[in-house]
Amino acid sequence: MNHAEQPLIVVTPVYEDIEASSRLFKELSTRFGDGIFVVAVDDGSVHQPLEAAHLEAAGVMGVVLKLRRNVGHQRAIAIGLGYAAEFVQPHQRVVVMDSDGEDLPASIPSLLSKLEPDHIDVVVAQRRSRVESFRFKAFYWVYKRLFGLLTGRPISFGNFMALKLQAVKRLVAMQELPIHVAGTVLASKLRTAVCALDRGPRYAGKSKMNFVGLALHGFKGLMVFAEDVLVRVGIACALIASLSILGAGAAVVLKVLGFSTPGWFSVALGILVLMFLQTGALALMTLMLTGVVRGGAVATAIAYRDFIEHVAETQPSSVPA
Repeated sequence: MNHAEQPLIVVTPVYEDIEASSRLFKELSTRFGDGIFVVAVDDGSVHQPLEAAHLEAAGVMGVVLKLRRNVGHQRAIAIGLGYAAEFVQPHQRVVVMDSDGEDLPASIPSLLSKLEPDHIDVVVAQRRSRVESFRFKAFYWVYKRLFGLLTGRPISFGNFMALKLQAVKRLVAMQELPIHVAGTVLASKLRTAVCALDRGPRYAGKSKMNFVGLALHGFKGLMVFAEDVLVRVGIACALIASLSILGAGAAVVLKVLGFSTPGWFSVALGILVLMFLQTGALALMTLMLTGVVRGGAVATAIAYRDFIEHVAETQPSSVPA
């Protein structure tokens, strides 16, 4: 199959969601016709496995990467990008999107238009409105503040993005990509533009991401910047340890001057000494872990083929004209 014929390549993960993904494929076909090539990553589905026939029925050309097991949403995207990186051409654009309908095909032209300038490598979708519960919105608000505090970088986007060839090649060479796609885009130092878009409702069913999974996904974003997080935590611990020493000195001065009440000095001094020992030890541990993270950082390409059991391609004669 000649992958270079279509100017747009869409990478999307699918897990036990034939109804929603089939609707996405149909909408992509309606909007882009023959100008699109879909790389659908079947993330180890058992009950509703995705087949090339689902792409053919929707009228789109593409492949289905059937994984040996369920590897998770982020690694599935990384595998899809790794596969696409082998054949994508300079004139082609790659779009990463979810298959549940929350990333709207109608928004893709907006992403691509912002990707046209030579000084832009990636365009990410920033949500203008969300169809989410109050609990999700509250958690996301707290998470963004915590992420900014611990990493020194703001994050306000997810997986919906458009990339040029050089951006795809750079991302698949980063070992952090299977952990958290959005965090890896931040860490890659690619020239990024933001496009404000609305989030759509799910095509069908309910999200398989529960609150625990959502929290884990958020903290994986911090793992991408483990070195920065450890350094900031170490600095905070060292600062608290220093304040503990100052507090202990002040307690001794007050005791000598006779301003302390019976029992106050021993309790205060004991608490401050414990704070110093704990935060001091934590500061040393974080600095040691920072050295381990720095020493173990090796840029390796995503070994995506190890996860793929079978690649199912659509047949041109089976796709309606």
